[in-house]
Amino acid sequence: MRTDLFDFHLPPENIALRPASPREAARMLVVQGDGVLRDRIVADLPDWLEPGDQLVVNDTKVIAAQLSGRRVSRETEAKIEATLIKRLDGSRWQALVRPAKKLAPGDTIRFGHEGKVCLLGHLDATVEAKGEEGEVTLSFVFHGPALDQAIADLGRPPLPPYIAGKRPADEQDAADYQTMFAAKEGAVAAPTAGLHFTPALEQRLRARGVGLQRVTLHVGAGTFLPVKVEDTEGHRMHAEWGSLSAETAAALNEARAKGGRIVAVGTTSMRLLESAALPDGTIAPFEAETSIFITPGYRFRAVDILMTNFHLPRSTLFMLVSAFAGLETMQAAYAHAIRSGYRFYSYGDACLLFRQPDERIVEP
Repeated sequence: MRTDLFDFHLPPENIALRPASPREAARMLVVQGDGVLRDRIVADLPDWLEPGDQLVVNDTKVIAAQLSGRRVSRETEAKIEATLIKRLDGSRWQALVRPAKKLAPGDTIRFGHEGKVCLLGHLDATVEAKGEEGEVTLSFVFHGPALDQAIADLGRPPLPPYIAGKRPADEQDAADYQTMFAAKEGAVAAPTAGLHFTPALEQRLRARGVGLQRVTLHVGAGTFLPVKVEDTEGHRMHAEWGSLSAETAAALNEARAKGGRIVAVGTTSMRLLESAALPDGTIAPFEAETSIFITPGYRFRAVDILMTNFHLPRSTLFMLVSAFAGLETMQAAYAHAIRSGYRFYSYGDACLLFRQPDERIVEP
């Protein structure tokens, strides 16, 4: 499909720089299967679900993946900003760096400040290789838990560029940019639909008879990137590691057999569930990387309702929600949201999408 079909203009004032407080006070645009729009708030979520429905949340935890340093392997130093995007092994990470042109294989980058943390206050890494899209392979001097601790000490929350370009990250972001479900470290971006949840909201959902299941998908930096090709067929998704246990699969399959619906909290949960689903709609255990790319025409097997935030123009995530609820419906929903002052992106408001009728086609 043409990428420009998923373009729209978003006024800068619609981009949220801080989350709502309390989190469940965020607005929520309900998009019904027939395209009818309802203005609500996240605290109303239990009213839109039924006993037996199953919420599926992503329990990944964001690491402090933003590192500042300098190239120290040549006569002149150069300031370097790195965002860790994928662990390769115990001592190596793939990272996006700026400015990439300042680095070459064999260079040493020193992250941190002497005299504060991490032994002498710094963490060295060697550039092993450079990729075609500005990514580099960094080999750190520490390994395993020692490296994890050094990154935690020296790193900052990896705020998306549309926030980081307007203000620096601070201590509040360390709490704000983490969901209440965060348990398994590995993400470099938050599963932002989960940011809206509070213990009080979870309690009301359980009182309603709604189940809550956990899966893990370690979100990568590719979630920030727009689709640059003119046709979606030419876009390559970054792979992300995910896990869905046998116990969770059994609970979801049992709930569906009894008429319950699967409600994906976020596009990350959605992509993992659809990656784990068999052709007949059965959800199987899953532990692997997925690079699933969902665009209009995709046949959904697992998910009935999607709770998500408002996404970037030309992004794979806006393509996903358009596949789920219909492109024309989502164009109308986003136009309404912009006119009505909804707040967009990671710290923004939510929408609750009901799959458009007859879209769940299961292969024989």
